[in-house]
Amino acid sequence: MRNIDSPNIKFRKKLRELREKNNYSLKVMSEATGLCRSYYWQIENGQRGLTYENAKKIAKVFNLRPDDIFFDD
Repeated sequence: MRNIDSPNIKFRKKLRELREKNNYSLKVMSEATGLCRSYYWQIENGQRGLTYENAKKIAKVFNLRPDDIFFDD
């Protein structure tokens, strides 16, 4: 049986990779998005859902559109 990441896992992995690539801590992401640090961590780790409004806030930090983060090309 092949191990294929679900879209949910892929975007969470991509969020973490973008954050780490830019050397942003959870604190930096929290301050930039207005989300509390633990809430942002929970999004990255699959313990919280993500609203479109919060997706826009996160994408803006990376100068991307939400689609660039949450959907594959």
